[in-house]
Amino acid sequence: MPSFDLARARRDTPACEQVIHFNNAGAALMPDPVVDAVIGHLQLEAAIGGYEAAERHAAASERMYGATAALIGATAPEIAFLESATRAWDQAFYAIPFRAGDRILTSVAEYASNYIAFLQLVKRTGVGITVIPDDAQGQIDLAALSAAIDSRTRLISLTHMPSTSGLINPAAAVGRIARAAGVLYLLDACQTVGQMDIDVQAIGCDFLSATGRKYLRGPRGTGFLYVRAGIMDQLEPPVLDMHAATWVSRDAYVMRDDARRFETWECSIAGKIGLAVALDYAHAWGMPAIGARVQALAATLRQGLRPLPGVTVLDRGEHLGGIVTLTVDGHDPVDLRRRLHAHGINVSVAKQQATRLDLESRGIESLLRASVHYYNTEGEIERFCAGLAAVIKA
Repeated sequence: MPSFDLARARRDTPACEQVIHFNNAGAALMPDPVVDAVIGHLQLEAAIGGYEAAERHAAASERMYGATAALIGATAPEIAFLESATRAWDQAFYAIPFRAGDRILTSVAEYASNYIAFLQLVKRTGVGITVIPDDAQGQIDLAALSAAIDSRTRLISLTHMPSTSGLINPAAAVGRIARAAGVLYLLDACQTVGQMDIDVQAIGCDFLSATGRKYLRGPRGTGFLYVRAGIMDQLEPPVLDMHAATWVSRDAYVMRDDARRFETWECSIAGKIGLAVALDYAHAWGMPAIGARVQALAATLRQGLRPLPGVTVLDRGEHLGGIVTLTVDGHDPVDLRRRLHAHGINVSVAKQQATRLDLESRGIESLLRASVHYYNTEGEIERFCAGLAAVIKA
């Protein structure tokens, strides 16, 4: 594994001394600089007032746009701040002017919230949904995707990394197909931004949604949306207010010409500042270094789990990330999570309803999810495997 200043990473994350945190795909532990930024702004709000604090810290809040753009290869006017990845995704999806007969192409790994939005639009407008099958390695079948595109195809929607698998879908290859066909491409990068290098230019997506709380190590209640500048004029968000648009006359309004048309005026300024600090913090480590360490730790974890009796590691795909999923014969994942938590180990449980098409096709009702980050250690992996083995035997 490449050299990494693990001591500094853990020093900036004091909670590492109290818990083995393998729930980074849920919400990672925030580093001290992020915590300090959020608390500092909240204390200022309490001292001088919310509006006044926002004015004093305007530059720190504004920093979020440039920091996001620098991390993903975009420009600041292409970035909007939202309260979650889901809200960011929704703002993009519902802004597309779908018509009856339009088709949405998606993958077996599509996330529940996104698929529910598809189903709602089926009822509202009569669009169609086509699920592209997996290839032999478990990722979206690129040949099948190309073959499915026709004149009615309006959108390709892809979950970059599902919440119930270590799979990393071939986002850039999908982007090349979408661009060649002139089809809009919406990428849900909720689980990949912050754990691997993301370049929207190389990927070729028109939209990208992400959260702050996961691999970026930012505060909860934060997220962002990237919208390619070249398509901005085609889109009207489902919700507009006096921040997203200007009331220019009694019967008219004009939307902003940048991605902030997808925002609303009220938001958490403390969260926005905290996200900016988290973005800068990630950028300082370097995404290639973070990605290499996360993938190496996850590979070590999978290797350590496979010999355990009754354990099945479920991850599949040509490229795997920091999420490790498993089942244990005869053991309920919810009970396993509870018992591991009693040993100071944080993991999570994913149920079929999160990625129904994928887990249903594999006959999986629920699974245990352990997700690592760069501040985790090989020693923690050994302790986790030993702890799981002890729980299984008990």
